Amino acid sequence: MTDIPPPAPPDGAPDWAAVQSEVVEHLQRLIRIVTVNPPGNELAAARYLDGVLTAAGIESRVLEPAPGRGAVVARLRGTGERAPVLLLAHTDVVGVEAAQWSVEPFGGVVRDGYVYGRGAIDDKGMLAANLVTMLLLRRHVAAGGTLRRDVVLVANADEEAGGELGMAWLLAHHPELVRAEFALNEGGRTRVVRGRPLYVAVQTAEKVPHVVTVTARGDGGHASVPLPGNPVFRLGRALAAIGGWRAPTAVTPTTRRFFAELARVWPERAEARAMADVAASDPARVRRGAAALRRVPTFDALLRAGVSAVMTRGGIRTNVIPTEATATLDVRTLPGQSIDALVARLRRVVDDPRVEIAVAERGRDAPSSDHASPMFRAIAEAARALDPRLVTVPYLSTGATDSAQLRAWGVPTFGVLPFPLTQDDEDRMHGHDERVPVEALLFGTRLIYEAVRRVAVA
Repeated sequence: MTDIPPPAPPDGAPDWAAVQSEVVEHLQRLIRIVTVNPPGNELAAARYLDGVLTAAGIESRVLEPAPGRGAVVARLRGTGERAPVLLLAHTDVVGVEAAQWSVEPFGGVVRDGYVYGRGAIDDKGMLAANLVTMLLLRRHVAAGGTLRRDVVLVANADEEAGGELGMAWLLAHHPELVRAEFALNEGGRTRVVRGRPLYVAVQTAEKVPHVVTVTARGDGGHASVPLPGNPVFRLGRALAAIGGWRAPTAVTPTTRRFFAELARVWPERAEARAMADVAASDPARVRRGAAALRRVPTFDALLRAGVSAVMTRGGIRTNVIPTEATATLDVRTLPGQSIDALVARLRRVVDDPRVEIAVAERGRDAPSSDHASPMFRAIAEAARALDPRLVTVPYLSTGATDSAQLRAWGVPTFGVLPFPLTQDDEDRMHGHDERVPVEALLFGTRLIYEAVRRVAVA
């Protein structure tokens, strides 16, 4: 269990013990609604959320971008003094290898202080926290309180498969429902280091994801006669060359501030010095710091474009040399970087005219969200109120979220993973035995509620 101190709530604050039971129950119910994408089947989750919201007296509607694919948009009306704030989460999840789990992946099992299940972290945990935040704000209004802006909850489909039937569809068909001054979404981190919550990383920008193919061609024939131009071997050599290449260090303004702030509190002294070096203006210090942080993959990935081989295919029979073999790369460029320039560099690295490297899918770059925003400040203030030891820092995420589409559309969006997690628990996201500590689930719900309360309650 993590060391999360329970601050004394002010008079009139929610009964947090009751809230903990409430958010756990909603998360369990959401996990038990199987929304693996593909095929998604998010409509069942959308109807569950709509039922809870409507029963609480919150204006809600279910949208169906395609048969069986559902989204929910709910709105708590404010005075209109300020533009709305948007709470965003997605209902779809990735698949599982059930035999590798110690519990039923879709059982919503509570064991040893954790809620287990696919989506517990990504993203049904945040969905449950957003839902309970809406319910708490509704109770505030029912008790005579007011909101100076609308608070809008969006539960989207299809995020795990690119969002064409999720955020992209919503922006294309119902933009009026999601117009807001700013939004709160997944994408950040609340990290437990050496047994205590150390920092809240608020995603204000993200890497741009692309799909790149590497295709090797050569002479085919009977496998009993080895051929020097075997495309499978050629592909292997190309991948080995790409795997041995590293993109140059490039420190974005967001990453510079991230490491500068983190260096002040990081408990491991050598890594703290490396963070301070990376944040410096001296190129020699930056190079030295980046070299030291290379051994921490999660930090190294913030400092350069990333290239990961994810799939290979080729051949039709065990005794036939194919004429073609292909690999797929997941490439993540830093904001503002050119994918075409990176691919051109990979071609030079491979240096083989019979290997074609091409961009199959292009990601969409988006502007950063300003960390001087009232939403960012509200998150930082809420974090300090819950635990004065926490430092809040802007963060460039390596993963892609719906936030990029919202930012590109003009809504500054801030990503949080509000649950204090160790690296081990965070690594279970998309993996086996995904889980969230019950006390972290409550902490995250309080963080979201307190942040929204600061920008929305009159």
